[in-house]
Amino acid sequence: MNPSTPGARLRALLSGGDLVTAPGVYDGLGAALVARTGFGAAYLTGAGVSVAGFGLPDIGLLTATEMVERAGIVADTLGDVPLIADADTGYGEPMNVVRTVRAYERAGVAAIQLEDQAFPKRCGHLPDKELVPAERFEAKLRAALDARTDPDLVLVARTDARGPLGVDEAIDRANRYARAGADVVFVEAPRSIGEIERIAREVDAPLLINMVQGGLTPDTAPATLAALGYRIAIHPGALLAPYVLHGLDALVRLGGTLPEVGAGPQGLFELVGLSDWSAIGERHREVNV
Repeated sequence: MNPSTPGARLRALLSGGDLVTAPGVYDGLGAALVARTGFGAAYLTGAGVSVAGFGLPDIGLLTATEMVERAGIVADTLGDVPLIADADTGYGEPMNVVRTVRAYERAGVAAIQLEDQAFPKRCGHLPDKELVPAERFEAKLRAALDARTDPDLVLVARTDARGPLGVDEAIDRANRYARAGADVVFVEAPRSIGEIERIAREVDAPLLINMVQGGLTPDTAPATLAALGYRIAIHPGALLAPYVLHGLDALVRLGGTLPEVGAGPQGLFELVGLSDWSAIGERHREVNV
């Protein structure tokens, strides 16, 4: 292990006994704040980059190029703080995944996260997600493993099976992806503390969990997660949610009109056109049938 690489620094954290808490970042300012407040790691949130960077909902509208550029800015600002970076579905088939991994690695990330949703993906805490077959995602994982030039780059495999297929399938896929070589496994959106406990008990791999404010997974104390054996807890909305709420308040104080804001991730995405973009997708889906 070369401790000078981002991946090695993250692996050193994972080898310790403490839960790694990674606040979500999406720009240079957030990265600077995380670095200066003493966190051991940060998480490049695709939802945050979509919403705050481009004014778009997290429904697969960003490109690999846009995400890689943002990853480079954030990783550079973080300095020695390792960055776990969301790479959605890898932006294509195994060949595309190879290019994605190479680009993210050059950008300076410590870990790259890939998920088993069909393209275009959706935020993990939205309904109507669609998955690719597990064996197809395993091919992407093999491509990612072959593509990394630093063997310490951490590969995070995320399954979104809990929503459309249930927790049994999610656990089955999580174990499959671990056997395929994923360094860390991420079961998205468990619905109860019982499911959180079951995943920890039945998945044989280092585990990442996603704490989304207002999302489907119950907020769980870090000490509880650590005791269950989770190794990483990401908090994508740690900076984004206060930014939106305080930003709206500041604008209203200047004389603006408070828009109707729904609860949770869906409400956030509605502020940046979720309904409009969903209607576009449905309209063209019907044309192509």
